[in-house]
Amino acid sequence: MIKNYKNYINQDHSFDKSTMLGIFSLIIVISGIFGFLYEVIFYYFNSGMKEIYWRGGNFLPWINIYAIGAIIVYFATYKKRKNPLLVFLISAILTGILEYIGGWGMEHVMNVKCWDYKSEILSFGSINGYVCLRSVIIFGLSSLLLIYLIVPFCFYLAKKMNKKTFLILSYTLCAIFLFDELYNLIFARLLSLPRASTIYKELGFNYLYFN
Repeated sequence: MIKNYKNYINQDHSFDKSTMLGIFSLIIVISGIFGFLYEVIFYYFNSGMKEIYWRGGNFLPWINIYAIGAIIVYFATYKKRKNPLLVFLISAILTGILEYIGGWGMEHVMNVKCWDYKSEILSFGSINGYVCLRSVIIFGLSSLLLIYLIVPFCFYLAKKMNKKTFLILSYTLCAIFLFDELYNLIFARLLSLPRASTIYKELGFNYLYFN
């Protein structure tokens, strides 16, 4: 195991295009679920440990901005994985920019504000409520988890599993989560279908809104 990990750090790894796409599919699924769990836990503490909120707008426990950030971080830092500090700094900067753009875009283009750091705990360094020092540090640390745990785990699965099985598993999981996202983001709006937030609120789930 230690030898395999050293090989991951010190050697370049090459996969064919379909396998690499399968690896990215797993990264998208895992990072989106990670983001959902992080936000559920954080907002539980933010509420004074009184309420648990369903985060994101999907049926499944997955948040898209974390998946987008994970792919950006992978391309920006994978080749720099021998230097954890550099991985952290690059990731913190890039994810902070992504979060600011995402927050600003949702508020000013879609008229939706999904987070507001000005009204949250540990919000020091908040910039217009879209990004703060705490979030940047958390995302930087999460990126270390991505590059030094999740990515090598996905590489390991790609090498050890039968290729067809690996691709079916990774593609299917990713397709399910992305369909859920597209349904709630686009199809439900265009076709006037019930969205996850509507159904879950009727079932008694708590949703968090800032405006």
